[in-house]
Amino acid sequence: MDIGEKFRSIRESKGMTKYRLTQITGISGHHIKGIENNTRQPTIDTLQRLLEAMGYSLAEFFSNGENGMYLTDEERRLVENFRIIDKPKAEALLNMSDVLTK
Repeated sequence: MDIGEKFRSIRESKGMTKYRLTQITGISGHHIKGIENNTRQPTIDTLQRLLEAMGYSLAEFFSNGENGMYLTDEERRLVENFRIIDKPKAEALLNMSDVLTK
């Protein structure tokens, strides 16, 4: 998947219009369209601003992930919550997850 296609896929999965992304970032809709159509290559700064407006990091964008898939909002929430709980609660959550998936 190329940068433009991957970017469009993320934008659409978030239900974000080009217009809304323009409002949030100040980056023109024409520029965003060019990125998605691969007629413009964004700078790292531009790409980072656009991705952060959609809740993604550059690292997530450039990592392939499992089978090239992205985390859903629910999966992202689970990961974020898991990172902030203490170790005993994390162990309990992992044990519960093992039970639920068997």
